[in-house]
Amino acid sequence: MRTRGAAIAALVLALPASAQDSTLATRAPIRVCAGGDVTLGTNLDTAWARRGALRLRREFDMSAEPASLLAPLRPLFADADVVLVNVETAIGAGAVDKPKCGAGSRNCYAFRAPVSAAAAIRALGADSARVVGTVANNHARDAGNDGVPVTARHLRTAGVLVTGMDTLATPVRLPSGDTIGVLGFYTSADTPDLRNLAAVRRHVARAAGRFSAVVVTAHQGSEGAGAQRTRDATETFLETIDRGNPVAFARAAIESGAALVVNHGPHVLRAAEWFGDRLVLYSLGNLVTYGPFNTAEPLNRGVVACVELSGRNVARAELRSTMQRAAGVVSRDSSQRAWRLIDSLGVLDFPRTGARVGPGGELLRRHP
Repeated sequence: MRTRGAAIAALVLALPASAQDSTLATRAPIRVCAGGDVTLGTNLDTAWARRGALRLRREFDMSAEPASLLAPLRPLFADADVVLVNVETAIGAGAVDKPKCGAGSRNCYAFRAPVSAAAAIRALGADSARVVGTVANNHARDAGNDGVPVTARHLRTAGVLVTGMDTLATPVRLPSGDTIGVLGFYTSADTPDLRNLAAVRRHVARAAGRFSAVVVTAHQGSEGAGAQRTRDATETFLETIDRGNPVAFARAAIESGAALVVNHGPHVLRAAEWFGDRLVLYSLGNLVTYGPFNTAEPLNRGVVACVELSGRNVARAELRSTMQRAAGVVSRDSSQRAWRLIDSLGVLDFPRTGARVGPGGELLRRHP
């Protein structure tokens, strides 16, 4: 019987011919820097918005403007060719026809950031960088289904490329002349549905036949402090909602030609895993969540993962740790606790293939 490590090493050799076509190789290494969930306030809950802004001013001498919230994170993306984040909110202003949360409802969270959030997200990257936001998640429709195209319009107007609207990969054209594809998934029939693994394979293989490299991003998995472990099994949210099998999804995406799989959704960090020279990041945690979120340990820890793509492979990857002290108050974490968490989770969950984290934050291969 083959070991799991041997089976994984064989995945790249088994890729379809279109996914191995050397004519699609990148001209130069491409640095993709990815962050997790981004929520920049909620104008759907005016009471919370007032309280949140007041707390920011009094306790942290900060503005609630999205540009102010994201400013401390810009140095972490400064060297990126491509910036990728999960836009965990609707964007817009004005009345909503069908509010998500009714009067007096409990445990209902609806997020819509001001229009200025789109420009703030674009400013995460340098002028020459391409910034991509995925709207394949459970909060993009917080202002109703009609709010999704409105959100996408604001992002595009600000210069942010949008993925997760349909099953076609978003083309990301770079100054080098390369074009990579980014494809967003979530566990819903309203988005590319990651639970349908046959469809996942078709969509990723189609993208791999078109682009020099394919990056897949997905919002999935259980949530909260108890959701740090990654298992090859279906995970649930609120006990009954199917949030996909993260390992099965990753394998389907990698086997179909993805070079990199970036996951978010659990609101905590998870392990990373090598599939040959392909990489899966099972959860980057929260990047910045300005809303009524829990920011206690370990939900306050996140990373910006910077991955160097060389052709269809990952040549190098490193993690840049972040910590959120309060809603919207996030900065680089000098303690590098995220490194230790991801390193230990890799050993626990993927003993043969889990990525180890080196002393400088580099993701290292663990050989059997």
